[in-house]
Amino acid sequence: MEQINRLNDYYKRTFGSKVYKLSLNGGMTCPNRDGTIDNRGCLFCSRGGSGDFATDPSLSITAQIDKAREKVSRKIKYGKYISYFQAFTNTYASPDYLRRIYFEAIAPEDIVGLSIGTRPDCFNDEKYSLLSEINKIKPVYVELGLQTIHQKTADFIRRGYDLSVFEKAVASLLAINVNIVVHVIIGLPDEGLKEILETINYINSLPVNGIKLQLLHILRDTDLAEYYLDKSNNFHLLSLEEYAYILGECVNHLRPDIVVHRLTGDGPKKDLIAPLWSADKKRVLNYINKYFKDNNIVQGRKYSNGS
Repeated sequence: MEQINRLNDYYKRTFGSKVYKLSLNGGMTCPNRDGTIDNRGCLFCSRGGSGDFATDPSLSITAQIDKAREKVSRKIKYGKYISYFQAFTNTYASPDYLRRIYFEAIAPEDIVGLSIGTRPDCFNDEKYSLLSEINKIKPVYVELGLQTIHQKTADFIRRGYDLSVFEKAVASLLAINVNIVVHVIIGLPDEGLKEILETINYINSLPVNGIKLQLLHILRDTDLAEYYLDKSNNFHLLSLEEYAYILGECVNHLRPDIVVHRLTGDGPKKDLIAPLWSADKKRVLNYINKYFKDNNIVQGRKYSNGS
């Protein structure tokens, strides 16, 4: 794994030590849930809006930070943290409200940055200006949920925006010099290695700083669960071996300077329907590490400009 531009190494280079992300909940919703675009959410999205490990939104941001810090206190001493607004769409509120919670989130001395998970269609000039202001105080990381470049898949998962919207957000974030992290889901229905690598090559062509590669989880009480459980759909679920192979090819093709923030992910075990092998995170990571070592996976080994 030393031949991958990993997040932990990036943090050590940037901040001089190990850094932990503290998952926070800003109490926002999403235009894909409140009826602006749709009221069902993305096909795969959980009740927690992909923020199932975030703290209680009824608490103040300061109290959430304290509570989240306690969870990792046994892993880190005298450490540094990044405040991470993870649940739902974290630019989907008024600029005044965002200003209040963002500045509260970066106030503690041991908080070295701000990470914001959001959609590319939930920005305006005031919000870009706010992020630019904060970025001059502490680094800002904006995580955009692209998932795929393929319109057919995007329509199926109810993403709710097209690539031109994503590209406009990337250009605007680049203009204010914030870090851009892109989410990609591996294992979406009817997407094989070819389609996934087309998404990777597209990301290579953009001025993004980081990527999260995420296994598709099927969680209870999602529309994806209904689709999966309907056997007439013949939905192929990836095995661990298939996932490691596809993941390795993604990394081989990934531009070398892009920081890899995640190689997989784990949904809440109480809600996980499939793939059940993903619940054993330690086993999964050990398998991926061994696969990468045995198969000489090197970030950018198959990358070429214009590919």
